[in-house]
Formats: sequence, C-alpha cells, structure tokens
Amino acid sequence: MIKKVLTIAGSDCSGGAGIQADLKTFSAHGVFGMSVIVSVVAENTSRVIDIQDITPEMIEKQIDAVFEDIEVDAVKVGMLSTPECMRAVAGKLRQYKPEHVVIDPVMYAKNGCPLMDPSAVDALIETILPLADVLTPNIPEAERITGVEIRSVTDMEAAARKIHDMGSKTVVVKGGHAIGNALDVLFDGKQMYHFETERIATKNTHGTGCTFSSAIASQLALGMDICKAVEKAKVYVTTAITHSLAIGKGCGPTHHFYELYRHGLPTQESEVAECR
Repeated sequence: MIKKVLTIAGSDCSGGAGIQADLKTFSAHGVFGMSVIVSVVAENTSRVIDIQDITPEMIEKQIDAVFEDIEVDAVKVGMLSTPECMRAVAGKLRQYKPEHVVIDPVMYAKNGCPLMDPSAVDALIETILPLADVLTPNIPEAERITGVEIRSVTDMEAAARKIHDMGSKTVVVKGGHAIGNALDVLFDGKQMYHFETERIATKNTHGTGCTFSSAIASQLALGMDICKAVEKAKVYVTTAITHSLAIGKGCGPTHHFYELYRHGLPTQESEVAECR
C-alpha cells in the first residue's frame, strides 16, 4: 500500500518552495502527498511581495479533513508565520499523534525576506519544537533558536545538543550557509552524525530546506530509520541542487524530478553521503 505524507506549510505561487516543493518531493519519492495550507505567499525567485495567513480555524479543519479519512504515515511542517497558527497546528498534532513529525522552522525566504513574525520565535520554541521527531534548522535559524553564534562544526554540534535539550527528539543543523563543503550535523540524543557533500556552485537553491525536510519525511514514511532517512534525503537534495533550474531572475528552484525524468523510478540509489 502506498505511503501517505502530509505537509503543513505555506504556498509558494512560484512553485520552488513551500507546499509546491513538498508535494513534488513526495511524488519523487513515490509517496502520496497531501497538504494543509497555513499561509498564501505571493513570492517569486527574487522577492516576497505579500503574505496572507489562513485562519487558525481553517487550518484545523484542513488537518481534521485529512486525518479523519486517511491514514498519515508522516507529517512535514514548514512555514508557520504566527503564534496563532502555531497553536492551531500544535493542538492538532497532539490530538492525532502522527508517527513521524519532521519540522523545518522556516524563518526567511532564500532571498532573505522574513516568512515568520520575528516575535513568534518564542512561540515556536515553546509550542512547536517539542513536537518534532526531527527538526531541520539552517545555521541562521539554529542561531535564532539557541541564541548561540555558529562559526564552526563544533558550534553546529553544540547548537544541535541545545535544541535537543529544548525538546526536539532529533536535530539536523544544516550547513548550507557555511563555507566549504556542505556539511549537515545530526544529533539523536546519543550520537552525533555528519553528512558531507561537495558544495555546488549555483545560486539556484530556492526551496532546498523545504525539499530536504520533505525528503526526510518521505523516507521515514517508507520505513527508514532517522540516520538513513537523513542520508538518503541528503543524496536527493544534492542531486536536485546539482541539476537546479535557471528559472526566474533571482534564486531559481532545484530540480525535484531530475532522476525520474532521466532514469524513471529508481530501484537503488547511488549514495554520495555516508552516515558516520
């Protein structure tokens, strides 16, 4: 039976990030994607023009509509712009208790435009972070959550430990904003893992955070353990960035379906990142 994964996030009308990137990622992994829209974002590869939030009541009803009818194997949570939105989502996650919850604490668009009310970070920490089976902050987000400056791999590890102590079961601090190879750090409460690939020289990385977290959720739904799910998600997003698309005037999107278009559905993935 096909696995089913739900994304709870904002809608990106330009198609590179948010709900649109999540659903593309789900499809590329062979799982059935469903969506709850929490905000409608008028954005493109260059800028965010405006944001209109969906009411908390409508967010709750969308979540109810999915869970009352369809078994959900994993949930990915992305952009949550306000405390009211966070409380609505948190309440429903506590009610339905999905087996896997991957949370990407989206604060800024790739072009630097804010997607979360700066005053909502405390609500994120108190309301959403403890519900994460996997939390996937990038370096600026990890700094904002922990209040710790990150300038080295040791700092990334320290931030991952601190976020774990705040309640997230597993933390992946992403190194996309660092210099050198693309190194992500995973801490599961007991052991630290590194996932490293060569950094790809491209500006077309719109939606990489959404794509990575959705790939992790897909792999968890497919039965992978956390470490393997992150490893395979790293392979997937690296391929998507390597073959990214020069669409638009700013930071173009990644290529979610490169392997599918080129080779058809894969039977075995070549791995460019190892869990160590």
